[in-house]
Amino acid sequence: MTDHHADRPHEVRAFFASRAATWDTKFPDDGPAYAAGVAELGLQEGERVLDAGCGTGRALPALRAAVGPRGTVLGADLTPEMLQAAAQAGRDRDAALLLADVARLPLPGAALDAVFAAGLLSHLPDSAGGLTELARTVRPGGRLALFHPIGRAALAARKGRPITPGDLRAEPNLRPLLTDCGWDLVRYEDEDARYLALAVRRG
Repeated sequence: MTDHHADRPHEVRAFFASRAATWDTKFPDDGPAYAAGVAELGLQEGERVLDAGCGTGRALPALRAAVGPRGTVLGADLTPEMLQAAAQAGRDRDAALLLADVARLPLPGAALDAVFAAGLLSHLPDSAGGLTELARTVRPGGRLALFHPIGRAALAARKGRPITPGDLRAEPNLRPLLTDCGWDLVRYEDEDARYLALAVRRG
């Protein structure tokens, strides 16, 4: 089940455009959680990684630290205002920022070693299409981390909504979805302190 604003790309853009300037001040303590989430990808020096739906780029410094100066870090987002906020925060020093729809990335096949995606799934109008596109861009054996700095129950409580059985982030829903899109789910955590689904590209 997706959020109400995730029906179409322009609605996603509008939702985040109005929130970009204050996004980081709303969640000032998320930095260590993002760094810990990035660490779960097990990135190596020199690897190529994409932050899909990077927003203001809170994961980009940790991604750059993980792959080092020889590695490639890309941050892709649909919302120009979010990328502007990332650049204003200096995070364009850590990554090349791409104004792009995750469902149609301007990247060749198997170009990446890994993808980090924070809070992305609930904002994809076509979850299967987006996950399949990410699989296209990642080499066989590459990794995907679906991440959120708090778990599903805590997030639902923050929004004043119940968790629904159709929530795509629930393991019984997510595992077959990932399988259909070319990924194998290898680890799943849904705790108050974080949400992490780690998958490996088949092939």
